[in-house]
Amino acid sequence: MKDFLISYRGAALLWLAAVNVLTFWIFGLDKSKARRRARRIPERTLFTLAAVGGSAGALAGMRVSFRIGIPLILAAQLLAGAGLLYILR
Repeated sequence: MKDFLISYRGAALLWLAAVNVLTFWIFGLDKSKARRRARRIPERTLFTLAAVGGSAGALAGMRVSFRIGIPLILAAQLLAGAGLLYILR
């Protein structure tokens, strides 16, 4: 387990899990604020979280206005990940 966590693959998987959980939570918080008409989370923050690896979490907690941008980010991340796996094998 220790070797897995210090490997690049383990670190990447740990990062993706953490950033997706955080992104999902932040999207939910934004929805809650919208319902209460409180100050919202800026769209820039939401897109940044998706861009740094949280696109799956963003898709799970997405607002209607994100239905185009987030899937495009996810597709780019999947292609980049596949490319990295191909190069590192």
